[in-house]
Amino acid sequence: MTELRPPSTALLDKYTGRDFLPLYHATVMVTGGETGHGRASGIACSQEGDLAVDLRMPKDLEGPGGGPNPEQLFAAGYAACFHGAMFLLATRAGIPITDAKVEAHVEFGRDPIDGLYMLTAELRVHLPGLDDALAEELIRQTERVCPYSKMVRQGIRHITLKAD
Repeated sequence: MTELRPPSTALLDKYTGRDFLPLYHATVMVTGGETGHGRASGIACSQEGDLAVDLRMPKDLEGPGGGPNPEQLFAAGYAACFHGAMFLLATRAGIPITDAKVEAHVEFGRDPIDGLYMLTAELRVHLPGLDDALAEELIRQTERVCPYSKMVRQGIRHITLKAD
């Protein structure tokens, strides 16, 4: 059995190139499932095969529920990424953050600008035993380095059509 160890703080080392340097590429394909609607009954599968999730429309949106939905998956990814980045920054600074928790609250709703739909996200960070000023500074610094926070601020790079 292998021993689990936290990732190296070397993950925070600076890169000085001019272009984006990919280090890992995740591919997840969503198909429509029984209704043909990816969000309502889709199946999300990773290229490696280690993720296979039946998506379900939540009951709050008049769906059947009974399975995860895209907002939950986004919330899980964002919270995990933020927690990991915060852990690395705290470790590098010698700040113990035992029992730290990150809650991601993602809401699907109506956009007042165009009347269609949009998402909002709020992170709530719990850092028990840490001085408030130090906790706030750690959170602000984490916002600067967390890849999900950067993507949320900067948007999606591009969307392309793949012809089969």
